[in-house]
Amino acid sequence: MASFNRVILMGNLTRDIELKYTQSGLAVTDVGIAVSDRRKNQAGEWVEETTFVDVTLWGRTAEVASEYLSKGSPIFIEGRLKLDTWESEGQKRSKLRVVGERMQMLGGRSSSAQPAANVRRDPTTYDESEYSSRAAYEDAAPAASNAAAAPSNVGAPPPEDNLPF
Repeated sequence: MASFNRVILMGNLTRDIELKYTQSGLAVTDVGIAVSDRRKNQAGEWVEETTFVDVTLWGRTAEVASEYLSKGSPIFIEGRLKLDTWESEGQKRSKLRVVGERMQMLGGRSSSAQPAANVRRDPTTYDESEYSSRAAYEDAAPAASNAAAAPSNVGAPPPEDNLPF
């Protein structure tokens, strides 16, 4: 049976970002996102329910997030679920989290932030998926072969008939 592991979240950061680096020099950060759901209860009153989700960002995505985002910033994340398991004080523990593979900063620019529009990267030289792999999570250097696997049309504009407007 085929499987599909995809998560899409839109919410606000719950804390300021703390950027760290692995021994191999790869940037990583764990962010918290509050995602709110608004619905009517049986009495017809609007109820807001908030879910808190931990997300791990890798590589340049983590660096950009730490540079431009802070507590309360709206953010859109696409990624995959990952179950972490460990043992603490003789008890097995586990935690479900999201490995962020794509990030979109939402909202306007704050007066203290530098313009995010000036931060551009060449998509042909950077493959975000290599930083979300298990090898990157385990402090291993990303494989050089991943760069060669990039499709040849990366960075090309979409055909005119596929524009959403």
